[in-house]
Amino acid sequence: MSRSKFTSDAFGLLISERFRVQSKLKWIFPLSTSFHRKMATLGYEEIVVPSKEGEKNGAAFNDSDSCRAIILHGLMGSGRNWRHFSQQLGASLLERSSQSSPGWRMVALDLRNHGQSVGREGFNRPHDIPAAARDVANLIKVEKWNWPYVVIGHSMGGKVALQFAESCARGEYGQDIVLPKQLWVLDSVPGEVVTDNSDGEVEKVLSTLKTLPNPIPSRRWFVEHMMNLGFSKTLSDWLASNLKRVSTSSEEVTWVFDLEGIFEMFQSYREKSYWSLLEHPPQGLDISIVRAEKSDRWNSSVLTQLESVTNKEKNVDTGRVFYHVLKNAGHWVHIDNPKGLIDIMAPSLIRLSSS
Repeated sequence: MSRSKFTSDAFGLLISERFRVQSKLKWIFPLSTSFHRKMATLGYEEIVVPSKEGEKNGAAFNDSDSCRAIILHGLMGSGRNWRHFSQQLGASLLERSSQSSPGWRMVALDLRNHGQSVGREGFNRPHDIPAAARDVANLIKVEKWNWPYVVIGHSMGGKVALQFAESCARGEYGQDIVLPKQLWVLDSVPGEVVTDNSDGEVEKVLSTLKTLPNPIPSRRWFVEHMMNLGFSKTLSDWLASNLKRVSTSSEEVTWVFDLEGIFEMFQSYREKSYWSLLEHPPQGLDISIVRAEKSDRWNSSVLTQLESVTNKEKNVDTGRVFYHVLKNAGHWVHIDNPKGLIDIMAPSLIRLSSS
């Protein structure tokens, strides 16, 4: 199969071409997506990106031949929200990698109370950040995967990623775990979240959703109702993407997430702080904090503390912390500037897979 040369504007074309080819062949081609659902474990989607050598020869693609990256969405999101970005990132890694570099498996999870994970047995209270991180470890064990090289977390998912790394370093998931080599925390304040630091939009959304009828009359009714309350059409449309029909014979819809569980997770997200992890990262771990340039979630004191952590003298006995600013992006980094985010992340991921 020939590989097209592409620029940032050709991401969608390149991906769609490969999907068309994949449907004609038996073996796994670049950027194929697998959907998984198992009782008592998190739902997930997997994007498979084989090495250039594997792509050329059509070789079987084994877990041991690849680097695994776990992607964790934010509050009221899902792994599906990160599908397109995962495909774009995978295409970029394939294009930039050397012939001998291993492939990648991008696994976009649905955290507890979200997406495919809603309604499954085993996700009991407390619905907090440590429990969400342990769910990730449990999934890895049940599926018998290699422990991930990389964990990527956006917003609330960023704190789940930090908790996962901290618990791995403490041995809380067992003695056979392997610490991730890279952690990417995308527009997620690592300390306690004070409402005064932003316009409190998340709190307003959650409070409003709890007042709505269930089931909701229709998607259109929901969008119009939210806009009448002062929420933007962009936000209202995105929230509406989390609605599903109650039945095929009715326009009534309900949430794909567990609203009460999500509210509890948000409270935990606000309360948890991981500054101590950033100040003393475990040896072998690189933590990269990416702040969206137009995000309202960062105040001057948080930025000062973050710069202090990243400017500390590097020590061979500890991990490292890096700080990046993603230009021309608000909180939804993978939507606002996916190419810019890939340009920040890809060089580090390529170095990791080549080491």
